[in-house]
Amino acid sequence: MNTIEAVCNWMKEIVKDAHADGVVFGLSGGIDSAVVAGLAKRAFGDDALGIIMPINSNPQDEKDARLVAETLDLKIEKVDLTETYRALVDASMNSDNDMAKNNIKPRLRSTTLYYYAQDRNYLVCGCSNASEYHIGYFTKYGDSACDLMPIVDFVKSEVVELAKKLNLPKEVIEKKPTAGLYVGQTDEDDMGFTYDELDAVIREDYRGENRDAIDRKHAISEHKRHMPPKFER
Repeated sequence: MNTIEAVCNWMKEIVKDAHADGVVFGLSGGIDSAVVAGLAKRAFGDDALGIIMPINSNPQDEKDARLVAETLDLKIEKVDLTETYRALVDASMNSDNDMAKNNIKPRLRSTTLYYYAQDRNYLVCGCSNASEYHIGYFTKYGDSACDLMPIVDFVKSEVVELAKKLNLPKEVIEKKPTAGLYVGQTDEDDMGFTYDELDAVIREDYRGENRDAIDRKHAISEHKRHMPPKFER
């Protein structure tokens, strides 16, 4: 059994055990969500739904998301959350903390996905890969809020290989990774090191100058990979 078939079979089992009918996921225009889309389409056909959710987003991201959908013959819907985001920020405090405001965006998207999921008896698919998961490069209760994580065992370089095997568009495969939180943002700039370095640490064959920074990010993000601690008598 090849890797793609194994992941698809696993996804089917998770959905079946939950007595659900399919999956829904955010379609951002990036490679991770494109790979999840490709796997979901193979596993569930028309019961795989991608949601495009711009919030002051780069228009190219939507174009890339639609290109993925067209390539896969995937069902999609668009929910523009820009005004929702502005309304929430305007109705609450005036913060100078840009990260606090930016992290509202994936949390609004998560709310949207669960709205669709409950309506259609679907599960929500997360799009985090092993590299980002290792250092907590995701928003707690935002893009990490999901029912299954099909690619969380694959480092970024492996996600690229999956994308090629799924025959996803070259434009998306070669696109510079970004969370799309603000104009000009890139993952590697935010992290302070490259995905190649990060993947090598996870494979335990890297001892370069950024090893300590990667280990520290892994340690301080431990709480993001677990349910909240519970006081027990």
